[in-house]
Amino acid sequence: MLDFIYYPVSFILWCWHKVFGFVLGDTNAVSWILAIMFLTFTVRGIMFKPFVNQVRSMKKMQEFTPELKKIQKKYANDRQRQAMEMQKLQREHGVNPLGSCLPMLLQIPVFIGLNWVLRAFTMNPHPGTPKTNNYFFDQQGVESYVNAKLFGVNMGDAIHHAAVLGGTGGGWNWHVAPVAVPLMILASVLTHLTARHSAARQNPAQATQQTAMMQKLTMYVFPLGVLVFGAFFPIGLLVYWLSNNSWTLMQQRLVYTKIDKEEAAAKAAAAEKRSALAPKPGAKPKPGQKPVQPSKAATQDAAEDTEKSEGAETAKPSNGKRSSKAGSPHQFAQQPPRPQGAGAQRKKPAAGSKNSGQKGSGQKRR
Repeated sequence: MLDFIYYPVSFILWCWHKVFGFVLGDTNAVSWILAIMFLTFTVRGIMFKPFVNQVRSMKKMQEFTPELKKIQKKYANDRQRQAMEMQKLQREHGVNPLGSCLPMLLQIPVFIGLNWVLRAFTMNPHPGTPKTNNYFFDQQGVESYVNAKLFGVNMGDAIHHAAVLGGTGGGWNWHVAPVAVPLMILASVLTHLTARHSAARQNPAQATQQTAMMQKLTMYVFPLGVLVFGAFFPIGLLVYWLSNNSWTLMQQRLVYTKIDKEEAAAKAAAAEKRSALAPKPGAKPKPGQKPVQPSKAATQDAAEDTEKSEGAETAKPSNGKRSSKAGSPHQFAQQPPRPQGAGAQRKKPAAGSKNSGQKGSGQKRR
C-alpha cells in the first residue's frame, strides 16, 4: 500500500550499505549503522531548503505577532472573522502557515518507511523458508542485516516488538535494553536540546498562548515520548532518531547564525545608506546631485529682498545727481565718489561744444 514510500527509503539505504559494506564488510553492524545515518543525512539534505524557508517564515511571523494579538483581541467573540483576518494578515506579509510544519511533515513518511523496511528484514511471509528479498535488498542483503549484531544485539531487535508498530513476536526482550536504553536517552536529550535551542530565539513578549503551549510540548513532552516509546523501536530506528536529532541541532545552529549575520549586515547597510544620504553641515552638493527646491515662502522673501536692493541702488545720491536705474540700457559701472573741493570740481564743457546738449551718461533717457 505504501510501496511508494518503502521503495525510495530502501533504495537509499541499499546504496549507502553498498558503500560502507565494501569498506567494512556487509555483515558488520557499523556498516549498517553508517548506512542508516547517511540515509538520514540524505533525506535531511533534500529538506534543507524547506527548513531555511521555515526559519524565515517563523521570523516574519514574530515581526507581526503584535498585530495578530490585536486581531485576536478585537475578534475574540467571532472565531470565523478572527481566522479570516489572520489569514489576510499572513498573506500581506507573505507568510505561509504550513511553511513551519512542512519539514516535520516530510520526516513522517521517512520514519514510517524506515521502520517498516527495517522490521521487514526479519518478517518472513513464508515461515520455514529463507526470505529472498526486502524491496531493493536481495537474499544476501537480508542475511547480512539479520547476521549483523551490535554488542550481541541484532539491528532489528527492540525491547518490545509492539504489533501496532509493525513488530512481531511480542514479549519483552530485556537483553536488548543495554544497547537500546543509552540510545533512547541520547535521542531524548538531543530532542530536548533541539527544542530548547529553537525556543531560545522566540521573543517572550511576542509569544502567544498557542506558541507557548507548543514550546512546552516540544521541550518536555516530546523528549519524554522518545524515552518511553523508544522501547518499541528497533535498534536501527533508534539510530535513525539519534542521527536525525543530531543533524537538526547542528543545522539549526548553522542556519540561525547565518540568518543573524544577514540581518546584522542588512541593518548596517541601511544605517550607512541613511548616513550617506543625510546632508552634512557646510557640505557642498555633489556633482550631478539635484538641488533642493526652495519653498514658496522662501522664494517670495527672496523676491522682496531683491526689490528692496534695487530700490536702494536707484535712490538719489547725496551730491544731487541721480544714479542709473536698474535695467537701463546705458547703465555703466558706478565711479567712486570724487573728493569735494575747488580742484576736484568737474569741468563743464564749453558752450557750443558737441557734447553740451547731451545728457549725462548716468541719466535715464526720457
